[in-house]
Amino acid sequence: MHQAAQERWQQFVAEFRDGEHQDYEEHWQLFQALQDTLTPEDGPLAVWRPGEAEQSRSNVAVLLRDVGLEDYLELHRWSVDNRAEFWRRVIAHLGIQFHRDPEQILDLSPGVEDPVWLPGAELNIVDSCFQAPADAPAIIYGSEAGDELTQVTYGDLEAAANRVANGLREQSFGEDEAIVLYMPMTVECVAAYLGIVRAGCHVVSVADSFSANELRKRMEITGASAVVCLAAYDWAGKRIDLYSKVRQALEGPAQPARCIVIPALDEALPELAADDLSWDEFLSSEAAFQSNTGAPDRITNVLFSSGTTGDPKAIPWTQLTPVKCAMDGHFHHDIHPGDVVAWPTNIGWMMGPWLIYASLLNRGTMALFGGAPHSAGFTSFVETSGITMLGLVPALVRAWRSKELVGPDEWRTIRTFSSTGEVSNPEDYLWLMSRAGYRAPVIEYLGGTEIGGGHATGTVLRPASPSTFSTPALGVDFAILDEESRPVEVDGMGELYLIPPSIGLSQTLLNTDHHRIYYEGCPVGPNGEVLRRHGDQFTRLGAEYFRAQGRVDDTMNLGGIKVSSIELEEVLNEHPAVLESAAIAVQLGDERADRLVVYAVLDQEIDTDRLTQELRQRIAAHLSPLFKIHEVVVIDVLPRTASNKVMRRELRSRYLD
Repeated sequence: MHQAAQERWQQFVAEFRDGEHQDYEEHWQLFQALQDTLTPEDGPLAVWRPGEAEQSRSNVAVLLRDVGLEDYLELHRWSVDNRAEFWRRVIAHLGIQFHRDPEQILDLSPGVEDPVWLPGAELNIVDSCFQAPADAPAIIYGSEAGDELTQVTYGDLEAAANRVANGLREQSFGEDEAIVLYMPMTVECVAAYLGIVRAGCHVVSVADSFSANELRKRMEITGASAVVCLAAYDWAGKRIDLYSKVRQALEGPAQPARCIVIPALDEALPELAADDLSWDEFLSSEAAFQSNTGAPDRITNVLFSSGTTGDPKAIPWTQLTPVKCAMDGHFHHDIHPGDVVAWPTNIGWMMGPWLIYASLLNRGTMALFGGAPHSAGFTSFVETSGITMLGLVPALVRAWRSKELVGPDEWRTIRTFSSTGEVSNPEDYLWLMSRAGYRAPVIEYLGGTEIGGGHATGTVLRPASPSTFSTPALGVDFAILDEESRPVEVDGMGELYLIPPSIGLSQTLLNTDHHRIYYEGCPVGPNGEVLRRHGDQFTRLGAEYFRAQGRVDDTMNLGGIKVSSIELEEVLNEHPAVLESAAIAVQLGDERADRLVVYAVLDQEIDTDRLTQELRQRIAAHLSPLFKIHEVVVIDVLPRTASNKVMRRELRSRYLD
């Protein structure tokens, strides 16, 4: 039945491209019907398959031929059995430039938890970001203020980064000083990021959505001596004033710091405090800047975990981390020179720096949009800017679909989608693939700030099915273990552990014990390997595919059966009145049993008692009658982190309070 199901789907797609089957519900119903004919060992139904272009011209196909292998799964196994050789080839593919060449690729004598990568090397990773022709486009910028696009060349961007680096030197900022970026992703933000790293300082990434108190906390953790911010900007029709939040943060107990303020579009600067500088005052000569070089493990960026209680983990990125970002972009997202890469993000989430490096180290073009990505302005920008790789988060896809912002087979320039931030919904993601006529796969991409990219992902050399992963990332391996620390079988669910080492994996934290967080108490791997904790829960599917089930912390025990929040939410979100939901477990009073509480954002008006009853019926019919909903709480918006993860822990606290 597997072959027959695949052939029926391919026939359906051909008819859709010819103008038939325009009603999306027909797509979803057929997908479900065909998937139901498959056994667990068959794996998921493929809705996209690699064509001749992917098999011959993709970056990963080139690597496969270079290594002398024929099968992608063999390539992945080779990449983890020969880690030093794999990363040597990555560095060569990307053209990483060294001031002094490494003595070797990998020294494992300190152990896999603390390897030494590229010993003896000296570099500044920003030098490798400007290998494209000077007149090639580095950034395309659009905004919700109008339809006009701004193009910035590689030469223009390097000149702007040099002005930042020269400005830091003239303002007497020393080597390895920490400088906060607190602003949306704009041309100035990218130039400031690159200039700070080129000058030998390091960026402290803080999401512009964070409060003054959260900004102050991050400045105290890192000892930051300056903040670069945009004075104010408009987003979805709202005015966001950043400079006033910076001043409020600097009036607290944080160490003295200066603010460098970029004016809002076509506006004069507000009155600045005595020690603060305008962007124009700060920027210096466009003269070439001799990059401040250092060891591969030199810190270039400090980012923060998305925790919502206590101090966030301060995670340093080094000069090695961009190599991981760019590798994932090169081999898994298939970014080529001249490709236009977009990912609605901010500099405080790892995907902001990731976008900079994955685009520039691959000689591509970043597409940045000033405004709300869930708007018609953004979906139009996708088309007018010629985006070829579009990254997104599940909440965006649901918003585009609910607002009917993208027509069937409309996004013709896109070759790949990618999704991260949270577990995606198969129905929404089949819809997303239909918007590009099933010509583009979704590269599901899961990892973390402390990985510098992904540990589970996809590839254009394997068929794609919505909301599934087709491979561990190249150069990375993992084990999925059950509660007895045994590898799970097909259709089994367990906790995912990384098998180090890899370029990109963090080796220190600034404000807590790295070993305790990631290694202490981990089981031994199936072949005696050292394992590293990450906290994801995965299901192993047939044919070497995987499905994410959310965080281990978001698993609950209902009626004696373990279930993840994601499994529940997939069913809850199918209710026509529910736009999105969050399922949490609470223990009330002296009870030790988990009670299921559902927070729901509504798409249409409905009586809460009726909604509760209908959701109970859906859970009983689609999952288990033992899963009882204790209460449904209607909420205007789900609380989210800067990386778009739903803050279920905060919802638990709210409910118990």
